[in-house]
Amino acid sequence: MKEKIHPKYEFVEAVCACGNKFLTRSTAKTLKLDICAACHPFFTGKQKLLDTEGRVEKFNKRFASTAGKTVARKPKTEVKAKAKLAKKAVLKKAASAKKAPKAAAPAKKAAKTEAKAEAK
Repeated sequence: MKEKIHPKYEFVEAVCACGNKFLTRSTAKTLKLDICAACHPFFTGKQKLLDTEGRVEKFNKRFASTAGKTVARKPKTEVKAKAKLAKKAVLKKAASAKKAPKAAAPAKKAAKTEAKAEAK
């Protein structure tokens, strides 16, 4: 290490906004703190959990439904296979729905031609 280029590392008294004082080491000459372990809510046990948009209740509701048990996740391949089967079923229904009107169309044409023939 080079000499005479490093700042001195000395004992310093740190003062918190709450009035708490303690000794520590630093290169700064004075330390003024906004919050310390004596007044921080996490360390004093006065911390409040802020519930934003009911997230805590939502978690508790979901956790209660499993009764505290860990739910085993299905393998992705099984989930994908079920999704493909469901998609095929939907496509078959759509295809059969499209075919039905085409079959009814010739019957309508025949009915119209009969109606025209009767009208004449």
